[in-house]
Amino acid sequence: MRAARRERSVFLGLLPWPERVQVARALRTETVGGLVLLAAAVVALVWANTPFSGTYEQIRDFHFGISSLGLDLSVGHWTADGLLAVFFLVAGIELKRELVVGELRTPATAALPVVAAVCGMAVPTAFYLATAGIGGGSGAGWAVPMATDIAFALAVLAVLSTHLPSALRAFLLTLAVVDDLGAILVIAIFFTADLNPAALAGAFTGLVAFYLLQRHRVRGWWWYVPLGVTVWALMYIGGVHATVAGVAMGLILRTTRDAGEQASPGERTEHLLRPVSAGVCVPLFALFAAGVSVSGGALGEVFTRPEPLGVVLGLVVGKTVGIFAGTYLAARFTRARLNPDLAWADVLALAVLTGIGFTVSLLIGELAFPDPADARHIKAAVLLGSLIAAGLAALLVKRRNGIYRRLCEAEDQDEDADGVPDIYQQASPGHGRAGGGM
Repeated sequence: MRAARRERSVFLGLLPWPERVQVARALRTETVGGLVLLAAAVVALVWANTPFSGTYEQIRDFHFGISSLGLDLSVGHWTADGLLAVFFLVAGIELKRELVVGELRTPATAALPVVAAVCGMAVPTAFYLATAGIGGGSGAGWAVPMATDIAFALAVLAVLSTHLPSALRAFLLTLAVVDDLGAILVIAIFFTADLNPAALAGAFTGLVAFYLLQRHRVRGWWWYVPLGVTVWALMYIGGVHATVAGVAMGLILRTTRDAGEQASPGERTEHLLRPVSAGVCVPLFALFAAGVSVSGGALGEVFTRPEPLGVVLGLVVGKTVGIFAGTYLAARFTRARLNPDLAWADVLALAVLTGIGFTVSLLIGELAFPDPADARHIKAAVLLGSLIAAGLAALLVKRRNGIYRRLCEAEDQDEDADGVPDIYQQASPGHGRAGGGM
């Protein structure tokens, strides 16, 4: 019994095999999507800073839709309110899986990543508010530096050709899941327009119908797709940001398998939509959200105006301090023992990496600053802060990459070619590296 307690207390130890398979599948798609996202951001920046910037703005601001239903939106708004609903749908499924069968299913396993993520949201907010308050700026952007962009972070790791162990990647993924939950709550509570009770009642009725279909094991996309689109439209018309509809439906989808079922509805939906979300929806949003001027004057204003400066400090310093301090204190509080093959320097590198806040930060920036002139400075701050965080994380990760390579080789070695790495068959129950993943 005492050995079992020690096993559960290992922090960043070897992941259980089923969890590692699930994490690897998710991260593989997010990494590829992150590379596409990175390319889309570069295209947006180049396009918006060339003589053809006028065409960029014309396409971004072009309106189409059904005006009689209040759905006549610009291309930029369709990507933010429409395509990102798919992103948040996948995030909702991922959150539901973590809550039901993943690291967040019990208080003991959830305590450390949740405390770390909450600190990683609270401290950047404090940095922003302090900077804006001292400089006499607006506090409206307090939520901008809260979120971590997991796809962008993984793209940075892919470009660096790093060998980050699976436990570190899984911890980063769990932090991002809790971050997404925080962002969803912020958007739902603080960024709502004039509410339309009738439309919201219709959206709620649609979600109840969605739940009943799941409850009674009704299958068939022809039920769920029209219902999902209707719920999304009613949520938008109702004055609540439409991405909330996506996460609500993701949380309703069942993630546990029935007897004889090869995959749950949540797993099937995630398998179908994650590549679309990572490879199409998020990059298109980035294409029409990241196009800002990067002239010397614009970059200079990032450091002279309190709001964008608060965003940069929140991302680069606030996320690092919050994640690292939260992780360290939570580990001490829960008496968790760091994997002896790793060091707190590895947690610091991961904390710096979480300062890459791109997709959700840009979305919240647009919501917090409706004036395009103000939003432009916030977007520049998000891009610059994420770039600085990526550069610092690259230095820290590459410095330890030799150790990571050795750990990854040990994790992946499969001499008997049975599809299961040898370390899972050799490690005894009380082995330190075979302890619970997080």
